[in-house]
Amino acid sequence: TAELLSMGTLLMDGYPVRLVGQDTRRGTFSQRFGAIVDRETNEAWVPLKHLTADQAQFDIYDSLLSEYAAIGFEYGYSVATPEALVCWEAQYGDFSNGGQIILDEFIASGFAKWKQKSGVVLLLPHGYEGAGPDHSSARIERFLQMCADDNMAVCQPSTPASYFHLLRQHVQVNWHRPVVIATPKSMLRNKLAVSQPAEFTSGKWRPVLGDPSITEPAKVERILICSGKIRWDLVQQREQMGLTSKVAILTLERLFPLANRELAAELARYPQVKDIRWVQDEPSNQGPWEFLQLHFVPAMTEQLGREFIIRPFARPIAAAASTGSSAVHKTEEEKLLVAALSDG
Repeated sequence: TAELLSMGTLLMDGYPVRLVGQDTRRGTFSQRFGAIVDRETNEAWVPLKHLTADQAQFDIYDSLLSEYAAIGFEYGYSVATPEALVCWEAQYGDFSNGGQIILDEFIASGFAKWKQKSGVVLLLPHGYEGAGPDHSSARIERFLQMCADDNMAVCQPSTPASYFHLLRQHVQVNWHRPVVIATPKSMLRNKLAVSQPAEFTSGKWRPVLGDPSITEPAKVERILICSGKIRWDLVQQREQMGLTSKVAILTLERLFPLANRELAAELARYPQVKDIRWVQDEPSNQGPWEFLQLHFVPAMTEQLGREFIIRPFARPIAAAASTGSSAVHKTEEEKLLVAALSDG
Protein backbone atom coordinates (compact mmCIF):
# COMPACT_ATOMS: atom_id res chain seq x y z
CA THR A 1 0.00 0.00 0.00
CA ALA A 2 0.99 3.65 -0.28
CA GLU A 3 1.06 3.83 3.50
CA LEU A 4 3.54 0.97 3.93
CA LEU A 5 5.54 2.31 0.98
CA SER A 6 5.91 5.66 2.72
CA MET A 7 6.87 4.00 5.99
CA GLY A 8 9.34 1.70 4.27
CA THR A 9 11.10 4.56 2.53
CA LEU A 10 11.27 6.50 5.80
CA LEU A 11 12.80 3.48 7.54
CA MET A 12 15.42 3.20 4.81
CA ASP A 13 16.11 6.93 5.19
CA GLY A 14 16.85 6.35 8.88
CA TYR A 15 13.60 7.50 10.51
CA PRO A 16 12.04 5.19 13.13
CA VAL A 17 8.38 4.33 12.57
CA ARG A 18 5.85 3.21 15.18
CA LEU A 19 2.34 2.14 14.12
CA VAL A 20 -0.08 1.18 16.88
CA GLY A 21 -3.84 0.87 17.08
CA GLN A 22 -7.00 -1.17 17.06
CA ASP A 23 -6.59 -4.12 14.69
CA THR A 24 -3.64 -2.29 13.16
CA ARG A 25 -1.37 -5.17 12.18
CA ARG A 26 -3.97 -6.55 9.77
CA GLY A 27 -5.90 -3.33 9.24
CA THR A 28 -9.60 -3.01 10.05
CA PHE A 29 -10.47 -3.36 6.38
CA SER A 30 -7.91 -6.11 5.62
CA GLN A 31 -5.88 -3.52 3.76
CA ARG A 32 -2.50 -3.51 5.50
CA PHE A 33 -1.10 -6.88 6.56
CA GLY A 34 1.73 -5.15 8.39
CA ALA A 35 2.38 -8.46 10.14
CA ILE A 36 1.86 -11.89 8.62
CA VAL A 37 1.05 -14.61 11.17
CA ASP A 38 1.82 -18.29 10.64
CA ARG A 39 -1.41 -20.07 11.56
CA GLU A 40 0.46 -23.19 12.69
CA THR A 41 3.20 -21.65 14.84
CA ASN A 42 1.46 -18.32 15.62
CA GLU A 43 4.72 -16.54 14.85
CA ALA A 44 4.49 -13.14 13.17
CA TRP A 45 6.70 -11.96 10.32
CA VAL A 46 6.84 -8.19 9.80
CA PRO A 47 8.04 -7.30 6.28
CA LEU A 48 9.07 -3.74 7.18
CA LYS A 49 11.55 -5.10 9.71
CA HIS A 50 13.51 -6.75 6.89
CA LEU A 51 14.24 -4.03 4.32
CA THR A 52 17.95 -3.22 4.69
CA ALA A 53 20.67 -4.02 7.18
CA ASP A 54 20.95 -0.39 8.30
CA GLN A 55 17.27 0.59 8.36
CA ALA A 56 15.66 2.33 11.33
CA GLN A 57 13.50 0.56 13.91
CA PHE A 58 9.94 -0.38 12.98
CA ASP A 59 7.27 -1.33 15.54
CA ILE A 60 3.70 -2.36 14.83
CA TYR A 61 1.28 -3.42 17.56
CA ASP A 62 -2.42 -3.99 18.15
CA SER A 63 -3.32 -1.77 21.10
CA LEU A 64 -5.89 -2.51 23.74
CA LEU A 65 -9.38 -1.05 23.30
CA SER A 66 -8.75 1.85 25.65
CA GLU A 67 -8.38 4.96 23.55
CA TYR A 68 -7.61 7.15 26.56
CA ALA A 69 -4.61 5.03 27.57
CA ALA A 70 -3.38 4.23 24.06
CA ILE A 71 -3.55 7.76 22.64
CA GLY A 72 -1.94 9.13 25.78
CA PHE A 73 0.95 6.69 25.51
CA GLU A 74 1.58 7.41 21.82
CA TYR A 75 1.43 11.14 22.49
CA GLY A 76 4.13 10.73 25.12
CA TYR A 77 6.19 8.49 22.85
CA SER A 78 6.12 11.12 20.09
CA VAL A 79 7.22 13.83 22.53
CA ALA A 80 10.21 11.74 23.59
CA THR A 81 11.11 10.64 20.03
CA PRO A 82 10.74 13.68 17.79
CA GLU A 83 12.61 12.07 14.90
CA ALA A 84 10.12 9.19 14.60
CA LEU A 85 6.84 8.77 12.76
CA VAL A 86 4.46 7.79 15.57
CA CYS A 87 0.93 6.79 14.52
CA TRP A 88 -2.10 5.68 16.49
CA GLU A 89 -5.01 4.25 14.54
CA ALA A 90 -8.65 3.92 15.55
CA GLN A 91 -10.66 0.95 14.32
CA TYR A 92 -13.23 3.52 13.19
CA GLY A 93 -12.66 7.25 13.38
CA ASP A 94 -15.27 8.08 15.98
CA PHE A 95 -13.75 5.56 18.41
CA SER A 96 -11.15 8.21 19.22
CA ASN A 97 -13.75 9.98 21.35
CA GLY A 98 -12.80 7.59 24.17
CA GLY A 99 -9.56 9.56 24.39
CA GLN A 100 -11.15 13.02 24.31
CA ILE A 101 -9.30 14.20 27.41
CA ILE A 102 -5.97 13.48 25.74
CA LEU A 103 -7.14 15.18 22.55
CA ASP A 104 -8.25 18.31 24.40
CA GLU A 105 -5.57 18.66 27.05
CA PHE A 106 -2.48 17.45 25.22
CA ILE A 107 -2.74 17.01 21.46
CA ALA A 108 -4.64 20.23 20.70
CA SER A 109 -3.21 22.51 23.37
CA GLY A 110 -0.01 21.01 24.78
CA PHE A 111 2.24 23.38 22.87
CA ALA A 112 0.14 26.46 23.67
CA LYS A 113 0.20 25.64 27.40
CA TRP A 114 3.66 24.17 27.94
CA LYS A 115 5.58 24.59 24.66
CA GLN A 116 5.58 20.79 24.55
CA LYS A 117 5.86 19.52 21.01
CA SER A 118 4.37 16.31 19.71
CA GLY A 119 4.32 14.92 16.18
CA VAL A 120 1.81 12.16 16.89
CA VAL A 121 -0.34 11.15 13.91
CA LEU A 122 -3.94 10.03 14.45
CA LEU A 123 -5.27 7.75 11.71
CA LEU A 124 -9.06 7.90 11.86
CA PRO A 125 -11.09 5.93 9.27
CA HIS A 126 -13.82 8.20 7.95
CA GLY A 127 -16.46 8.00 5.25
CA TYR A 128 -20.22 7.82 4.75
CA GLU A 129 -21.04 4.43 3.27
CA GLY A 130 -24.22 3.40 5.06
CA ALA A 131 -22.47 1.68 7.97
CA GLY A 132 -24.47 3.59 10.59
CA PRO A 133 -23.85 6.44 13.03
CA ASP A 134 -21.04 4.74 14.97
CA HIS A 135 -18.93 3.68 11.99
CA SER A 136 -19.11 6.65 9.61
CA SER A 137 -17.61 9.83 11.00
CA ALA A 138 -14.21 10.65 12.51
CA ARG A 139 -15.88 13.83 13.80
CA ILE A 140 -13.66 16.10 11.75
CA GLU A 141 -15.61 19.09 13.02
CA ARG A 142 -14.39 18.53 16.58
CA PHE A 143 -10.74 18.58 15.59
CA LEU A 144 -11.24 21.64 13.40
CA GLN A 145 -12.91 23.44 16.30
CA MET A 146 -9.66 23.04 18.26
CA CYS A 147 -7.46 24.33 15.44
CA ALA A 148 -5.69 27.67 15.86
CA ASP A 149 -2.19 29.12 15.50
CA ASP A 150 -1.03 26.15 13.39
CA ASN A 151 -1.27 23.92 16.47
CA MET A 152 -1.98 20.81 14.40
CA ALA A 153 -2.91 19.72 10.91
CA VAL A 154 -6.18 18.09 9.83
CA CYS A 155 -5.96 16.27 6.50
CA GLN A 156 -8.08 14.00 4.34
CA PRO A 157 -6.07 12.57 1.41
CA SER A 158 -8.07 11.38 -1.58
CA THR A 159 -5.35 9.46 -3.44
CA PRO A 160 -2.68 6.95 -2.38
CA ALA A 161 0.12 9.23 -3.58
CA SER A 162 -1.28 12.14 -1.59
CA TYR A 163 -1.26 10.03 1.58
CA PHE A 164 2.27 8.81 0.77
CA HIS A 165 3.68 12.31 0.42
CA LEU A 166 1.78 13.58 3.48
CA LEU A 167 3.38 11.02 5.81
CA ARG A 168 6.84 11.59 4.36
CA GLN A 169 6.59 15.37 4.59
CA HIS A 170 5.37 15.17 8.16
CA VAL A 171 8.57 13.41 9.18
CA GLN A 172 11.09 15.08 6.92
CA VAL A 173 9.94 18.69 7.29
CA ASN A 174 9.47 17.99 11.00
CA TRP A 175 7.23 20.81 12.18
CA HIS A 176 6.67 18.32 15.01
CA ARG A 177 3.01 19.11 15.44
CA PRO A 178 0.14 16.61 15.67
CA VAL A 179 -1.55 15.51 12.45
CA VAL A 180 -5.11 14.18 12.29
CA ILE A 181 -5.71 12.16 9.13
CA ALA A 182 -9.19 11.06 8.05
CA THR A 183 -8.21 7.78 6.41
CA PRO A 184 -10.22 5.83 3.81
CA LYS A 185 -12.56 2.88 4.14
CA SER A 186 -14.42 2.02 0.90
CA MET A 187 -12.00 4.29 -0.96
CA LEU A 188 -9.33 1.63 -0.33
CA ARG A 189 -10.99 -0.46 -3.05
CA ASN A 190 -12.29 2.32 -5.27
CA LYS A 191 -10.78 1.85 -8.73
CA LEU A 192 -10.90 5.61 -9.31
CA ALA A 193 -8.83 6.38 -6.22
CA VAL A 194 -5.51 5.15 -7.57
CA SER A 195 -2.07 6.62 -8.23
CA GLN A 196 0.53 5.82 -10.87
CA PRO A 197 4.11 4.84 -9.89
CA ALA A 198 5.46 8.16 -11.14
CA GLU A 199 3.29 9.98 -8.61
CA PHE A 200 5.26 8.29 -5.82
CA THR A 201 8.74 8.63 -7.29
CA SER A 202 8.27 12.32 -8.06
CA GLY A 203 6.09 15.16 -6.83
CA LYS A 204 5.38 16.34 -3.32
CA TRP A 205 2.60 16.82 -0.80
CA ARG A 206 -0.06 19.18 -2.16
CA PRO A 207 -2.73 20.58 0.19
CA VAL A 208 -5.09 21.19 -2.74
CA LEU A 209 -5.55 18.95 -5.78
CA GLY A 210 -6.91 20.29 -9.04
CA ASP A 211 -9.07 18.42 -11.51
CA PRO A 212 -6.84 16.49 -13.95
CA SER A 213 -9.83 15.65 -16.17
CA ILE A 214 -10.36 19.28 -17.19
CA THR A 215 -8.44 19.90 -20.42
CA GLU A 216 -10.31 23.05 -21.46
CA PRO A 217 -10.79 25.29 -18.39
CA ALA A 218 -12.69 27.91 -20.41
CA LYS A 219 -15.61 25.48 -20.81
CA VAL A 220 -16.10 25.02 -17.06
CA GLU A 221 -19.31 26.55 -15.71
CA ARG A 222 -19.27 25.37 -12.11
CA ILE A 223 -16.65 24.45 -9.50
CA LEU A 224 -17.19 21.94 -6.70
CA ILE A 225 -14.79 21.94 -3.76
CA CYS A 226 -14.76 18.91 -1.50
CA SER A 227 -12.52 16.72 0.65
CA GLY A 228 -11.98 12.97 0.83
CA LYS A 229 -14.10 10.12 -0.47
CA ILE A 230 -16.93 12.26 -1.82
CA ARG A 231 -14.54 13.44 -4.54
CA TRP A 232 -14.91 10.09 -6.30
CA ASP A 233 -18.66 9.92 -5.74
CA LEU A 234 -18.95 13.29 -7.45
CA VAL A 235 -16.69 12.20 -10.32
CA GLN A 236 -18.91 9.17 -10.99
CA GLN A 237 -22.12 11.19 -10.74
CA ARG A 238 -20.69 13.93 -12.96
CA GLU A 239 -20.00 11.38 -15.68
CA GLN A 240 -23.49 9.92 -15.41
CA MET A 241 -24.98 13.38 -15.83
CA GLY A 242 -22.74 14.21 -18.81
CA LEU A 243 -21.08 17.17 -17.08
CA THR A 244 -17.43 16.13 -17.22
CA SER A 245 -16.29 19.16 -19.21
CA LYS A 246 -18.60 21.65 -17.46
CA VAL A 247 -17.93 20.97 -13.77
CA ALA A 248 -14.48 21.05 -12.17
CA ILE A 249 -13.95 19.17 -8.90
CA LEU A 250 -11.21 20.52 -6.61
CA THR A 251 -10.12 18.70 -3.49
CA LEU A 252 -8.92 20.05 -0.14
CA GLU A 253 -6.41 17.44 1.00
CA ARG A 254 -5.63 19.62 4.03
CA LEU A 255 -8.41 21.35 5.95
CA PHE A 256 -6.08 23.04 8.45
CA PRO A 257 -3.79 24.94 8.29
CA LEU A 258 -5.89 26.75 5.72
CA ALA A 259 -4.78 26.24 2.14
CA ASN A 260 -6.09 29.54 0.80
CA ARG A 261 -3.03 30.30 -1.36
CA GLU A 262 -3.10 26.87 -2.97
CA LEU A 263 -6.83 26.99 -3.63
CA ALA A 264 -6.58 30.49 -5.09
CA ALA A 265 -3.95 29.19 -7.52
CA GLU A 266 -6.30 26.43 -8.69
CA LEU A 267 -9.26 28.80 -9.00
CA ALA A 268 -7.15 31.07 -11.20
CA ARG A 269 -7.55 28.49 -13.98
CA TYR A 270 -11.28 29.31 -14.09
CA PRO A 271 -11.65 33.12 -13.93
CA GLN A 272 -15.05 32.96 -15.66
CA VAL A 273 -16.70 30.77 -13.01
CA LYS A 274 -18.92 32.45 -10.41
CA ASP A 275 -20.81 29.35 -9.25
CA ILE A 276 -18.58 27.78 -6.58
CA ARG A 277 -19.91 25.13 -4.20
CA TRP A 278 -18.69 23.24 -1.16
CA VAL A 279 -19.85 19.60 -1.05
CA GLN A 280 -19.55 17.26 1.93
CA ASP A 281 -20.96 13.90 2.99
CA GLU A 282 -21.67 15.00 6.54
CA PRO A 283 -24.74 16.83 7.85
CA SER A 284 -24.36 20.59 7.58
CA ASN A 285 -23.77 20.99 11.34
CA GLN A 286 -20.94 18.44 11.18
CA GLY A 287 -17.91 17.89 8.97
CA PRO A 288 -15.73 20.80 7.76
CA TRP A 289 -18.38 23.26 6.56
CA GLU A 290 -19.05 25.36 9.65
CA PHE A 291 -15.30 25.76 10.28
CA LEU A 292 -14.64 26.64 6.65
CA GLN A 293 -17.49 29.14 6.61
CA LEU A 294 -16.10 30.87 9.69
CA HIS A 295 -12.40 30.82 8.81
CA PHE A 296 -11.70 29.71 5.25
CA VAL A 297 -14.19 31.95 3.45
CA PRO A 298 -12.74 35.15 5.01
CA ALA A 299 -9.20 33.91 4.30
CA MET A 300 -10.11 33.31 0.66
CA THR A 301 -11.75 36.73 0.41
CA GLU A 302 -8.51 38.32 1.62
CA GLN A 303 -6.40 36.11 -0.64
CA LEU A 304 -8.43 36.87 -3.77
CA GLY A 305 -8.96 40.55 -3.02
CA ARG A 306 -12.70 40.16 -3.58
CA GLU A 307 -15.63 38.52 -1.88
CA PHE A 308 -15.38 34.74 -2.03
CA ILE A 309 -18.88 33.36 -2.43
CA ILE A 310 -19.39 29.63 -1.95
CA ARG A 311 -22.59 27.67 -1.35
CA PRO A 312 -22.72 24.53 0.81
CA PHE A 313 -24.27 21.24 -0.22
CA ALA A 314 -24.56 18.76 2.63
CA ARG A 315 -26.96 16.42 4.36
CA PRO A 316 -29.57 18.15 6.56
CA ILE A 317 -28.64 19.11 10.10
CA ALA A 318 -28.65 16.04 12.39
CA ALA A 319 -28.00 14.99 15.97
CA ALA A 320 -26.41 11.65 15.04
CA ALA A 321 -23.47 11.34 12.67
CA SER A 322 -25.54 9.46 10.10
CA THR A 323 -28.69 7.47 9.54
CA GLY A 324 -28.80 3.87 10.70
CA SER A 325 -30.58 2.72 7.55
CA SER A 326 -28.56 1.69 4.50
CA ALA A 327 -31.55 2.39 2.24
CA VAL A 328 -32.01 5.90 3.65
CA HIS A 329 -28.27 6.50 3.28
CA LYS A 330 -28.38 5.66 -0.42
CA THR A 331 -31.36 7.94 -0.98
CA GLU A 332 -29.65 10.81 0.87
CA GLU A 333 -26.43 10.29 -1.06
CA GLU A 334 -28.07 10.30 -4.48
CA LYS A 335 -30.07 13.41 -3.62
CA LEU A 336 -26.94 15.20 -2.38
CA LEU A 337 -24.79 14.34 -5.39
CA VAL A 338 -27.44 15.29 -7.94
CA ALA A 339 -28.19 18.58 -6.20
CA ALA A 340 -24.50 19.48 -5.94
CA LEU A 341 -23.96 18.95 -9.67
CA SER A 342 -27.22 20.40 -11.00
CA ASP A 343 -28.07 23.92 -12.13
CA GLY A 344 -29.72 26.25 -9.65
